[in-house]
Amino acid sequence: MIKRLFILFLLTSCYSVERDCENFKMGEFEFSYKLNDTIQRSLFTRTLDYEIEEFNSVIDSSSISWVNDCEFVLTKVNPKTNQEKRPVRIKIIRTYENSYDFEYSSVNEPIIIKRGTVIRIKG
Repeated sequence: MIKRLFILFLLTSCYSVERDCENFKMGEFEFSYKLNDTIQRSLFTRTLDYEIEEFNSVIDSSSISWVNDCEFVLTKVNPKTNQEKRPVRIKIIRTYENSYDFEYSSVNEPIIIKRGTVIRIKG
């Protein structure tokens, strides 16, 4: 019995997801995703308080409210539509050397969760 518990402990302790989110609070990043068979690319710069995004030559800014080291809420500074007025919750679920996996959802619709990967360009 003790031998089985020891083996179980070894197997579970060897696999731990790295979440060094502090390294991704500031810098320049890229997020790519597929939309209608086309790869879309968004570039953004993040400070502790703001995220400035460039998408299709349009620049947009959001304020950042950090919930904890790995989770924050983005709120558009100048929303143009009702959808843009809805804050987005972002949770970093795994970090790597120069990228992180995350999940995001509208604060108004927390059940609909999407996932993506962000790559650090600079920072």
